[in-house]
Amino acid sequence: MEFAALVAEFDEQMRRHPAAEPGTHVEHSKHVTRVVAEGNGWSGVLWSDLSHGDAEETIAAEVERFSDRVQPWEWKYYSYDRPPDLPSKLRAAGFAPGAVEAVLVAEPAGLAIDSVMPTGIELVPVRDELDVEALVRVHDEVFGGSHFAIGEAVLAGIASQPQSVAAVVAMAEGRPISAGRVEFPKGRDFATIWGGGTLPGWRGRGVFRSLVAYRAVLARQRGYRYLQVDASPESLPILLRLGFVEIAKTVPFLYEV
Repeated sequence: MEFAALVAEFDEQMRRHPAAEPGTHVEHSKHVTRVVAEGNGWSGVLWSDLSHGDAEETIAAEVERFSDRVQPWEWKYYSYDRPPDLPSKLRAAGFAPGAVEAVLVAEPAGLAIDSVMPTGIELVPVRDELDVEALVRVHDEVFGGSHFAIGEAVLAGIASQPQSVAAVVAMAEGRPISAGRVEFPKGRDFATIWGGGTLPGWRGRGVFRSLVAYRAVLARQRGYRYLQVDASPESLPILLRLGFVEIAKTVPFLYEV
């Protein structure tokens, strides 16, 4: 697909009209699309189309909309969003920007990856609560903070019919060393991969690459045309070498309640 058309399809399918995940619902208003979680899951503004004249009013309305939340929520900004000074307007309204990530897309069948496992490492599909605990433990160690909510979302996703999430844990020497998940939005062309962080002592051995390959196969088997990921600066060069292309930058603007 031509680059501009690819960006437009991603925006339309994954931001403007996203598929609701278990435990969430999607709301649409004139200028934004928001996701609202019933519990501790991710909530926030996923898509916006604002102008200089209505940006501040719309931002204030979203702050009011989420005023009953007890968890922080997010305005997910993309580098092509309007107006150009939207980041400064979000900061002025009390949002704090997180780390910049690259939005990458690839066709699963076209990735330059194989499924050869590094010696001494086994990839274990996540099937139950014990597996989810291992996934969360890896995320907590690698990324810091608590990822309990991700564990809840994975449990809900693997229990849903059809299964909306698949996850995998890399095991070595009897302990989890890396983990990641792939989400399968219903009726969309894009599957999305998340996580993949590896404990420091096991980096540089091909574990991350193996997790990408594992999830790419799952996406292809389910008929998804594209695989999408928000890449950190550390994973970006690896993913570009594998065949992903960058379509934008994204920044999470967090609002502390």
